[in-house]
Amino acid sequence: MSRLQSQYEAYARYNRWMNERLYALAAGLDDETRKRDLGAFFGSIHRTFNHILLGDRVWLGRFGVREPLVVTSLRDELYADFADLRRERAKSDDEITAYVASLDGEKLDAPLRYARAGTPIEHPLWWAVGHFFNHQTHHRGQLTTLFRQLGHDPGSTDMIALLRDIV
Repeated sequence: MSRLQSQYEAYARYNRWMNERLYALAAGLDDETRKRDLGAFFGSIHRTFNHILLGDRVWLGRFGVREPLVVTSLRDELYADFADLRRERAKSDDEITAYVASLDGEKLDAPLRYARAGTPIEHPLWWAVGHFFNHQTHHRGQLTTLFRQLGHDPGSTDMIALLRDIV
């Protein structure tokens, strides 16, 4: 296994760990609070969760893991119901874990080709996989701020804390 693949497997574990923790925290909030516009980039906790899942599914489509997702906006709502959103998040985390386990150095170095807004794009797969995990982390950072604004502590979000516990 390449070092890069090992790193991506750690990112997939971290992704699931953080999603489970943040969704559990959100489950303790009422729907009105989850959907309240708090002035974040996507407004609310619910819409931020939705955007992360939407982004993941766009990339999973590009990676060939699932059918390509057609979106009109990065603000498209996939699931209005929190229970549905949470269940679908868990399904996508399973897909991510399986996909990353299928990667090797040759696949990661191979070109990924897709179109964005009709413009063809090509770059090594490893660029996209790195971006994929970075995007999730970026928006989960926004979520932790929203939870703190509401008086809820998400606890440690450091990947190293997870890695210390599983090694």
